[in-house]
Amino acid sequence: MTPTTPVGLQALPPLPAPRRLGPLAHRLRAMQAVVAREVLRLLHQPARLGSALVRPLLWMVVFAAGFHNVFGVAILPPYETYIDYRLYVLPGLLGMVALFNGMQSSLALVYDRETGAMRLLLTAPLPRSWLLLAKLVAASALSVLQMLVFVGLSWALDVDVDPLQALQALPTMALVAFMLAALGLWLSVYVRQLENFAGAMNFVIFPLFFISSALYPLWKLRESGSAWLANLAQWSPFTHGVEAIRFALHGQTNGLALAVVGASAVVATAMALHGYDPQRGWIRHKKDGG
Repeated sequence: MTPTTPVGLQALPPLPAPRRLGPLAHRLRAMQAVVAREVLRLLHQPARLGSALVRPLLWMVVFAAGFHNVFGVAILPPYETYIDYRLYVLPGLLGMVALFNGMQSSLALVYDRETGAMRLLLTAPLPRSWLLLAKLVAASALSVLQMLVFVGLSWALDVDVDPLQALQALPTMALVAFMLAALGLWLSVYVRQLENFAGAMNFVIFPLFFISSALYPLWKLRESGSAWLANLAQWSPFTHGVEAIRFALHGQTNGLALAVVGASAVVATAMALHGYDPQRGWIRHKKDGG
């Protein structure tokens, strides 16, 4: 006997086989999911975005107003004439946004590690280095988004910034944001507990920001007799990140600064991946410690 189809019913066509993604497409989709998750979380938390911009806004409104006539800015590249101090300090404050966001991402990684979420993420069926790279790209995307909002707020405060040149500076800002996020990821390898993050703030974030050209030109340090401090600032990757953004906002390129930022990003990423290696990094040390 042969099976028959009941009256009034027709045989359904077979379902198409699910389309399998290639290895590269699978990795890109995973990165897209991580980045989209972080961006949506930020957009759904306006208080978080506002709190990230309060600090640089206070520096722009209060600090720049108080020191407007104190720090004279010489006519040095990329400037062709004397400029308003708020325009000078804008790249440094954009660097501040990226710096603190990169370190906040580091703090989130420390928290995820304490709660076990980081171990769960790293056991996903993807290369560990790719998952960490996705976290870096997500942190960089958040930084760039916050930097763009701050540029818009600065323009609204009558800072003489060209919106078109600010958009053209996006690749430079993204590179600086990635470098600072990589430094944060590297820092998270050694900060084992949330309680220790305050020390990292005092010994990493603040020295990077203040020993740089973010708030004052380095020639002012030499003029005041602090040549050693100016020389130390020239070795800081954050200084070169600020200068790269400064030139990019004026439609120019600082090759040395970009080279230092790129090299620092590569080194910090490599050291962070080494630290999260289960055979050599913090996971192995944790197992050895019991």
